[in-house]
Amino acid sequence: MWVGSVLRAALSWYPRGRRAHSALAQLRGILEEELEGIRGAGTWKTERVITSRQGPRIHVDGVSGGNSPSRDCFVCSMSFMSGILNFCANNYLGLSSHPEVIQAGLQALEEFGAGLSSVRFICGTQSIHKDLEAKIALFHQREDAILYPSCFDANAGLFEALLTPEDAILSDELNHASIIDGIRLCKAHKYRYHHLDMADLEAKLQEAQKYRLRLVATDGAFSMDGDIAPLREICHLASQYGAVVFVDECHATGFLGATGRGTDELLGVMDQVTIINSTLGKALGGASGGYTTGPGPLVSLLRQRARPYLFSNSLPPAVIGCASKALDLLMESNAIIQSMAAKTQRCSPWQEFRSKMQAAGFTISGANHPICPVMLGDARLASCMADDMLKRGIFVIGFSYPVVPKGKARIRVQISAVHSEEDIDRCVEAFVEVGRLHGALP
Repeated sequence: MWVGSVLRAALSWYPRGRRAHSALAQLRGILEEELEGIRGAGTWKTERVITSRQGPRIHVDGVSGGNSPSRDCFVCSMSFMSGILNFCANNYLGLSSHPEVIQAGLQALEEFGAGLSSVRFICGTQSIHKDLEAKIALFHQREDAILYPSCFDANAGLFEALLTPEDAILSDELNHASIIDGIRLCKAHKYRYHHLDMADLEAKLQEAQKYRLRLVATDGAFSMDGDIAPLREICHLASQYGAVVFVDECHATGFLGATGRGTDELLGVMDQVTIINSTLGKALGGASGGYTTGPGPLVSLLRQRARPYLFSNSLPPAVIGCASKALDLLMESNAIIQSMAAKTQRCSPWQEFRSKMQAAGFTISGANHPICPVMLGDARLASCMADDMLKRGIFVIGFSYPVVPKGKARIRVQISAVHSEEDIDRCVEAFVEVGRLHGALP
């Protein structure tokens, strides 16, 4: 009898198993078709593997170390002797491998352990988390700050917790994806104004007067275009129409402004920007982590309601230690910031890069920022040129849809405080050679 029961159970399972297999096969077919479309469009993103610390010169698996250059040229041989020149990191101040930053991370790891195995409100808050939040608030001259695993999480947590259907948010159309996604999560009425267009922002502010709270959201520096938000004009309009200003400072914190506080300091509106979100994962050591800083009651509300904060593990002690030391270096001495400021003035490396590239015939987007996008338009061209740049010892990446709009593919070059003029010259020479090879230059 039990044999019959087993047989009936097996037979009853068989159709379900076959259907499950069929569903999996269908899924695989859908995924492969989608992936083939990405390959066919020339927007496939390949992750190169770095085998060294982050810095202006790196080693890349299969390219650097003992390997020989793929072309017999002087630029290639020089590059492979000293490592690959890295021109696409967010390591603006060169602190990712700073010895004091590394040592601080090791010390925090030894003293506070590898991690908390908990979210903050349960048993995941250590003294170093509170110390860093206080240091961030002091650095930005705000009342309080709250840490997140990333600034993407900070943007995901802010708008949903703060805004209701009675409110309105007005966002620059080229804001970072994390801002866009964060806004999608909230129930406020949504307005999108044309990039840097103050007339359009004013028109939408006028339309949004009927709502309880109006929040203007903008990047301080736009990561794909290398341009800076006109914060003076934004803050003036916000004051005129009773709005609050939010700025994402990921590509400004640590190196823009006289003391590295960001675009609000650079443009003299620190007292007019209410909320700042930024990152620990770029200029401030480059490890990970993000934060919101602003009014005390706002930070308190976020600790109660921001879902990425409530449901994500605490930042690990090593990351906290590294970021805290990076802030110490900036707050104790202006030497690092002044080094970067010097590169913003006179014929700075990135201004030199822009002028030489433009003289060669390239179109460079943005201004007055170490992000220098080389505009190419075609996704496959950007990818192939980036690959050939690597063969010449220059690490850059092609950016295409969905990272940037269709038809606006580019190679985003980023200048660091630790790049030399010789590094810039080698990068430009390689671009000119590769540009001519691919028909991007005459």
